[in-house]
Amino acid sequence: MAARIRKGDKVVVIAGADKGRQGEVLRVLPAVNRAVVRGIAIAKRHTKPRSVGEQGGIVERERAVDLSNIALIDPETGKATRVGFRILEDGRKVRVARKSNSVIDG
Repeated sequence: MAARIRKGDKVVVIAGADKGRQGEVLRVLPAVNRAVVRGIAIAKRHTKPRSVGEQGGIVERERAVDLSNIALIDPETGKATRVGFRILEDGRKVRVARKSNSVIDG
């Protein structure tokens, strides 16, 4: 199945503790149906110093968010939208924002 959300997309969180916040997709994990979004679902990890010169401490990292809890931001309206697919005249399959019917992939 084609990916509705891809790396580099601007998304908004539609459910959970970070509801309403926006960010950029850093990584998509299709095997577990999750995505890592910049600035969303921050977790603190306590790390030990590993090698010479590397400090330990508390490190903040983004956790993976379920794909059902994020929605793509429509490039025209700036609001959350569902994603559809369309085949262009030249045979390319592109993603389409359902709200404004605009093509997402150039």
